[in-house]
Amino acid sequence: VQLQASGGGLVQAGGSLRLSCAASGRTFSSYTMGWFRQVPGKERELVAVISWSGGSTHYADSVKGRFTISRDNVKNTVYLQMNSLKPEDTAVYYCAGSRFLVRPLWELVRADFSSWGRGTPVTVSS
Repeated sequence: VQLQASGGGLVQAGGSLRLSCAASGRTFSSYTMGWFRQVPGKERELVAVISWSGGSTHYADSVKGRFTISRDNVKNTVYLQMNSLKPEDTAVYYCAGSRFLVRPLWELVRADFSSWGRGTPVTVSS
């Protein structure tokens, strides 16, 4: 599956953004999907992940209660709604997907994901 992320931009602290990740291919509904983010000089970190059905989600502690991951398997799209944004949320955000994952969502890391989209930058000003 090929992925393309969009929706990034510049927002003030406390504001909101919604990222979208459109997938091509007929197998999207079988993919576990995740959003990652990366700042220069740091490792790419998992922000949120959602199961193939959308029935299970997991979030990094730093975004719990502020970010919501969702998916629409008819539109082949996964979303990341980001509310109450903070300057420390500034990063390039990437969507990623993979199939046939057997580990629980909360154990998944970057290496588990085989398909990646190009990043979309998010800048939160203070």
